[in-house]
Amino acid sequence: MYKGKSVCVIIPAHNEETQIAGVIESLPDFVDHIVIIDDNSSDNTVEVVEQYRAQNPKIVLLRHSENRGVGGSMATGYKYAAEQGFDAAVRMDGDGQMDPADMPALLDPVVTDQTDFSKGNRLFTGEAYRKIPKVRYFGNAFLSLFTKIASGYWHVADSQSGYSAINKKALKTIDWDHMYRWYGQPNDVLVRLNVHNFRVRDVPVSPVYNVGENSGMKIGKVIFTIAWLLIRLFFWRMKEKYVIRDFHPLIFFYALGVFFYLVMLVLLIRMIYVWAVTGNIPNINALAMFFAFMSGSQFTLFGMWFDMESNKDLK
Repeated sequence: MYKGKSVCVIIPAHNEETQIAGVIESLPDFVDHIVIIDDNSSDNTVEVVEQYRAQNPKIVLLRHSENRGVGGSMATGYKYAAEQGFDAAVRMDGDGQMDPADMPALLDPVVTDQTDFSKGNRLFTGEAYRKIPKVRYFGNAFLSLFTKIASGYWHVADSQSGYSAINKKALKTIDWDHMYRWYGQPNDVLVRLNVHNFRVRDVPVSPVYNVGENSGMKIGKVIFTIAWLLIRLFFWRMKEKYVIRDFHPLIFFYALGVFFYLVMLVLLIRMIYVWAVTGNIPNINALAMFFAFMSGSQFTLFGMWFDMESNKDLK
């Protein structure tokens, strides 16, 4: 129990035989259940967990017969936590990159009902720039910006941090079966939380790297995959939150922004074609293109502003 609230830790694990023991041993005593989801590992992850489970009744091992990705593992863990009625569930990865010493800071605002979901932010201090590999650091910054737009949580950053705590109400509300399965899961869950108007808070946590982890993430591929996911999630959130559940006029601003950007693209293609054929840039075409660009930018920025105002109480 933590401050009178029941807490479980959910640990997705895929081929973590060298890391999982250290994660289990490092967990605080106040944790009531340690829920480990083996995502069809091909190494000795299950055997290692079974050895610890024989000595520790807190450990629950859930196994997948096929690889469902980190999001699929978290869906299994979150559904278990909701069914068991835990007051809070903390996500920790099985690779040892999340410091258990930060767990109380994540749990405090959740168990005291200051927020519904707290997530780690490794960017608050200058340590992140020194410790996180530069490609990941700048990729994270890029995705964090787009996650703000897609999720509506303009006050959060470090969107790729999976270290988080969630309360009972959110656990029981979100449809976990539809959560994205792969590396975009932290981004996906933020969008789903926003649709249901749950409060989200960033909590400073320590970046942990070079502890023997072996990441399967390919940055060059994942950054485009998640970027496309965020585009789809943005339009899904607009539909679910501002059309179906509670109509908001910001839809018109975003729609006009998209319309003028499409007009700009058509005019740009036409201008390039005429320039290539005749050697001259058509003045009216160019002016119309710039007008469409400025109009699209203004409508989009107004849409973002309205979205930010609409979500300001979810801090």
